[in-house]
Amino acid sequence: MPATDPSLETTVGPLALGNPFLLASGPPTASGEQIRHAFRLGWAGAVTKTIVPDAMEIRDVSPRFAAWKDGNSGLLGFENIELLSRKSVSYWTGEVAATKKEFPDRVLVASIMASPDPGEWQELACTVQDAGADAIELNVSCPHGMPERGVGAAIGQHPDLVREATRAVRQVATVPLIVKLTPNVTDIVPVAGAAVDAGADILAAINTVQCLMGIDLETLEPNPPVAGFSTYGGYSGPAVKPIGLKMISQIARELPVPLMGIGGISRWQDAAEYIAAGASAVQVCTAVMWEGAGIIRGMNAGLSGYLLRKQFAGVGALRGRALPLIGTHAALSRSVHRFAARVFPERCRSCGRCVTACRDGGYHAISMVGGEVAIDRDRCDGCSLCSHVCPEGVIVMLSGA
Repeated sequence: MPATDPSLETTVGPLALGNPFLLASGPPTASGEQIRHAFRLGWAGAVTKTIVPDAMEIRDVSPRFAAWKDGNSGLLGFENIELLSRKSVSYWTGEVAATKKEFPDRVLVASIMASPDPGEWQELACTVQDAGADAIELNVSCPHGMPERGVGAAIGQHPDLVREATRAVRQVATVPLIVKLTPNVTDIVPVAGAAVDAGADILAAINTVQCLMGIDLETLEPNPPVAGFSTYGGYSGPAVKPIGLKMISQIARELPVPLMGIGGISRWQDAAEYIAAGASAVQVCTAVMWEGAGIIRGMNAGLSGYLLRKQFAGVGALRGRALPLIGTHAALSRSVHRFAARVFPERCRSCGRCVTACRDGGYHAISMVGGEVAIDRDRCDGCSLCSHVCPEGVIVMLSGA
């Protein structure tokens, strides 16, 4: 057992953080006051809503959010078609300076986006770093609105364009350079490699996943409806965590570069998974929009308690622990077999969901006998479907002989 409580301090390349939690670029960082409010609550860092040259017109539509919720109105997935910061460059230079003056120990990252002209990227980068930003994050990954203008994911989906934008900013940047990657690619590793080759100090992944949230079956309007019409937007929330984890782990396995994980982080457990997959810190947005910036208290406390229970001295001891266990399908063992068992029969309500699932999606190993669930071990193929559909956790997969 560690002699003292585990440390939440972490380093991400040249950046030192008091804990691994940053606000991601988005609505929660749309103003300096929002960022300072978050810092007062305990966030270790924040990434500004993406700053653009004053000549780049940003006009949002209304409404611009849509949500996929469970039966209790809990968030499953969230779509936004909101664009970048509508505030001027001069506003942001003033707010960056004011925020760093009040919170010199917090990490303030300036997110920027410019036209395909490398000179615009360089000018904006110099402006924000001169204002006092601790690092610069290149937004080459926004999936809606901006790609129509040849920026955002229109750059981030092409390694050569990512390399060009990164190299341009690297030539003038005196602070750490972060490149935020899009998941809307077939393979994220070549894009990540291009950013690293061009001088990125840190990679952040992922931005939102392009989606169409749904269609109102009464009006047949797509959501969110803007005067009856809509467009493809950015998908975030708990449902995208598996995508983010996959991509962070892919990069961590292939490239020796510090990582910030993003996507579906709403609890300390999500952050711990990203760190185990190779991230050094995480960025959070959608959960703050739904529950408020005060969630940082529970995240810090929960992660600290977990590290203590697992006897990890700090965040660094958890980083990348899962990576050696992720490999190819061909390398997975065929000699280990598990079978389904009613480990907690007292919980069973004989609802029959496991019977139906095994009959129509499995191997006919489960039946109802005398009003109770019976599992034929000889027919059980060990797929685990029944254990997932059981609402009471009655069925557990056990190791075979």
